[in-house]
Amino acid sequence: MNAVAVPRLGEKAANVGMDWRVLAFTVSIAAATGILFGLVPSLQASRADLSSIIKAGNFRRNLAGSLLTVSETSFAVLLLIGAALFIRTLIALRSVNPGFDPRHLAVTQATLEPRHADDLFRRLDAMPGVEGAALTGLLPLEGGFNSLTITIAGRPLDGVSHGNSRWMTVSPGYFDVLKIPLLRGRVFTAADRLDAPAVAIVNQAMARQFWPAGDPLGERLIIGRGLGQNFEEPTREVVGIVADVHDDSLGQAPTPAVYVPFAQRPDNRAALMWVVVRTRGQSRATDAAIQREVRDATGGLPVPPLRAMQEILVRSTARQDFHMILMSIFGALALVLAAIGIYGLMAYSVQRRTREIGIRMALGAQSSAVRNMVVLHGMRLTLTGAAVGIAAAFYLTRLLTSFLFGVKAVDPFVFAVAPVLMTAVALLAVWLPARRASRIDPIQALRVE
Repeated sequence: MNAVAVPRLGEKAANVGMDWRVLAFTVSIAAATGILFGLVPSLQASRADLSSIIKAGNFRRNLAGSLLTVSETSFAVLLLIGAALFIRTLIALRSVNPGFDPRHLAVTQATLEPRHADDLFRRLDAMPGVEGAALTGLLPLEGGFNSLTITIAGRPLDGVSHGNSRWMTVSPGYFDVLKIPLLRGRVFTAADRLDAPAVAIVNQAMARQFWPAGDPLGERLIIGRGLGQNFEEPTREVVGIVADVHDDSLGQAPTPAVYVPFAQRPDNRAALMWVVVRTRGQSRATDAAIQREVRDATGGLPVPPLRAMQEILVRSTARQDFHMILMSIFGALALVLAAIGIYGLMAYSVQRRTREIGIRMALGAQSSAVRNMVVLHGMRLTLTGAAVGIAAAFYLTRLLTSFLFGVKAVDPFVFAVAPVLMTAVALLAVWLPARRASRIDPIQALRVE
């Protein structure tokens, strides 16, 4: 992921800087943590009763270490569940069909009048590296609010209109350049000019909403009724139905949309349009040449640098990418820390009980029994922490609902895999001290002071 794709990071991390309040808070927390976890063992040691220590013969006497291990395990499971939910969200988003083919598409913006469009297309079509070009008022995945009222001529009307729909102007060839499938009817052609019959194309979402059991082809629409004289739309005939396109984001369902020919715009004045160009292979030289031709077609007006549609597609999932990476890092760190904590606790407990284990083995205890004793204690702590983490995740993951897509906040698969992963890592961390305990030499253990 590049810096531009990280939310609020900015170009070349321009929005990143040192915040002294955050630094002071981090240093304070680090110092307080070190003091706290150093103070607890020292207090326990200063209040230790020798006779109780000699009589204690089990692992439970290290209560503080056990509680810390359970806490580490529960946090690790909680973060692993969060990371898994974001990973599944990203997988679901990446599997969504955007409704068009983003490969080899370059886009820029230009202020154009309808009469300039023909000159622009002639210039771009003459370029050897260009397969086709088109104009659109709204670019897929870039969003933009342009909703207008829709009235179906001849249908009984209770209110002001029959509903609302996204409204956008596109040039002939737009659906071909973006490879948006035509389902029925026809697409716009060069004959759809201002003096020709007014036409429109609708998407599947609009056909389902406005004609749930009918056929939109041949129907007549009045777009923007009631907006006044500044928007005088003629009655348009629906001549085609195209597949849905994700205009806002991959995570949002396509909304009803009606397309109008650029040459039949109501005011027929200059407008800021997206120029979409399909190339045979993008390069800096090709992009510079396209930018130059677009600038010349507008009469020398400034034109932004071209952007790849693939980049826009990647940026549309930037927030989910960032959340997934962040949660995955935290989850991995928590998993490692929990494993280290379990290993350290069990290794320390085995070290403290070396003499006791030696006596047990001298009296006939099998090495497998000693190993199982250590493993069972460590796994009890792990399973307790995993249960606490699952319970916490059951409630806390509901706060992530607005960030998820294609997966439930309480996903059975995720809630099963995360604890299993934690248990497997913990078993390895417990097995090493248990294996060492089972190999203690009783004679050497009895000599330990």
